[in-house]
Amino acid sequence: MAALSAHLSPAKNLQSCSNICFSRNLSITLDCPRTTDGLTSKSRALKIKKLQVSATSVDKHSNGNVLPLTDSAASRASSKVKRHTISVFVGDESGMINRIAGVFARRGYNIESLAVGLNEDKALFTIVVSGTERILQQVVEQLNKLVNVIKVEDLSKEPQVERELMLLKLNAEPSNRAEIMWLVDIFRAKIVDISEHSLTVEVTGDPGKMVAVLKNFSKFGVREIARTGKIALRREKMGESAPFWRFSAASYPDLERSMPADALVGATNRKLYGDPDESSRGDVYPVEPYDGSFTVNQVLDAHWGVLNDEDSSGLQSHTLSMLVNDCPGVLNLITGVFARRGYNIQSLAVGSAEKEGTSRITTVVPGTNESIGKLVQQLYKLVDIHEVQDLSHLPFAERELMLIKIAVNTTARRDVLDIASIFRAKAVDVSDHTITLQLTGDLDKMVALQRLLEQYGICEVARTGRIALVRESGVDSKYLRGFALPS
Repeated sequence: MAALSAHLSPAKNLQSCSNICFSRNLSITLDCPRTTDGLTSKSRALKIKKLQVSATSVDKHSNGNVLPLTDSAASRASSKVKRHTISVFVGDESGMINRIAGVFARRGYNIESLAVGLNEDKALFTIVVSGTERILQQVVEQLNKLVNVIKVEDLSKEPQVERELMLLKLNAEPSNRAEIMWLVDIFRAKIVDISEHSLTVEVTGDPGKMVAVLKNFSKFGVREIARTGKIALRREKMGESAPFWRFSAASYPDLERSMPADALVGATNRKLYGDPDESSRGDVYPVEPYDGSFTVNQVLDAHWGVLNDEDSSGLQSHTLSMLVNDCPGVLNLITGVFARRGYNIQSLAVGSAEKEGTSRITTVVPGTNESIGKLVQQLYKLVDIHEVQDLSHLPFAERELMLIKIAVNTTARRDVLDIASIFRAKAVDVSDHTITLQLTGDLDKMVALQRLLEQYGICEVARTGRIALVRESGVDSKYLRGFALPS
């Protein structure tokens, strides 16, 4: 017996000891109808339960050994810092951006990028932060507690379509332009402005592509960078269990034959939110769910836009570009200035700037020239702000990025792709009942495409805010529309 025990591994010795102790304690508890301590049947049952729990808290490895369970593996997994993409869908109201930014600021999180698609009653925030899963889960719980927050999701663990938009102003001497144009073609970028010594390039893609673009273009000298945060939509699954299968059935009755009866209930309930006589205006989307099983759609209204021209009171949308320190809490400080003075932020985009340790915030705010001038003075008082520029009265290049998921069947897919090609939109994901398009341009282009696609049924929309850079050429086609060509 001693020779046999000598060949046993420490783990097996531990296993045998554990089994013997467990059997002895269990037999004592079961065999004795009443212990010396006067245990009742209820107490004995409780003690048995405790012994069962302690016996199961062991980790079974592939070699059959039984070892005591340690929390080191679980703690290492939860303590690993990862980059998380958080989607926050809210009912828009004054100060909402400041409240959401405050949740991250109070916990010391530095928001790496932020994209906000806004309209008059809803908003979709896409926030990228780095942190552990355990702490990020606590942040998600805190965001859910905010008033008027409809839905919070961490998209990091799911397949997703992720895109980012960047405007890059480069030094472009005549000797380097051929190589720059060659790189522009490789990265499928676009030239949006050209002057004697500079080029402004528009690039769209995933974050990895942005890193490669900056690495290749940095040797020419980067003057300015304006970039949106990352926006993301979940890649649609195939088959009847997919989240938006019922929307296809509602938009295309020929699919109802292959749908289960209970799956059509949600699609039928969707009609309760709008007037059936207004079908020409497209689908009407709810802000709050009809019942527990109904999913709120992240659809932003395309009809709400900025004020390009002054009204009778002098109110106009102003585009502000701010260069700030990249540190935790800076976004909360800046949005606090807007919230305390009652400004309604119509668009907001946050991304890293050309200098290391700085970020550029581009925001669109309605106001008069006088009120915006006072706002700029208040922003300059903040320690973390380096520069604030009102681009509204300067020629500037502006861009916005949109991901839009459309409910289609095989018949309608060709029509949707034809419309997309007219607007130079790209298909970035497709399933048997949806198609996801990517579009870059100004606000009017976004509105026009979304209005045309509403008749097919829009499942989800994610939009960045406007980003803008001053045109070094000094030429803006918007101001040349009223001029006639010389004869």
